[in-house]
Amino acid sequence: MPTAPDDRFELPEAFGPGSVWADRVAERTLVGRNQRGVEIRIGHGEGEINPGELLKLALIGCAGMSSDIPLGRRLGEDFDMRLWAHGTADQEQDRYLSIAEEVQLDLEGLSQDEVKRVVTVFGRAVAAACTVERTIVPGVEVTHTILGQDQEHAGGEDAR
Repeated sequence: MPTAPDDRFELPEAFGPGSVWADRVAERTLVGRNQRGVEIRIGHGEGEINPGELLKLALIGCAGMSSDIPLGRRLGEDFDMRLWAHGTADQEQDRYLSIAEEVQLDLEGLSQDEVKRVVTVFGRAVAAACTVERTIVPGVEVTHTILGQDQEHAGGEDAR
C-alpha cells in the first residue's frame, strides 16, 4: 500500500506528516489513504463509507482516543468501551444539525459518585484533547452521553 501518493499529480507544498489524500476511482467513489498505508473506500456503495459516516467516526474515534488513558485509570487498563454517533441531518441545508455521541462502558460495581466522576473525566478529556470536536463544535452541536447500567446517573449530565 502506498505511503505517498503516486506521481499523477505533484505533491502539494503542505504535504507532510498527518497529510491524507483521496483518489477518485469511479463516479462518486474515492479511495482515501494515509501515510501509514491505510486505505478506505469512500462512497455510497457496498463496502464503502460515506463522508457523513466518516465525520461521525472521526468524532467518536477522537473522543475514544482522547478519553482512553484517563478512563483506564478509573476503570482498569483493559476496560471495554463502545462509542456511537447519530446525526440529525437537514436535507434542505445539506448539513448535520446535531451529532449525538453515546458511550457504552461497563459501570457495574461503581458507586453513584464514581459514575459521576467517570462522566466528568470523559468530558474533560474530550474537551481538552479531541482536536476533531474542537474543530467542528463551533459549527455543529455535539453532545455526549455515557451509556451504562443506570441511565439516571450516566445520562443526566452533558459530558462536555
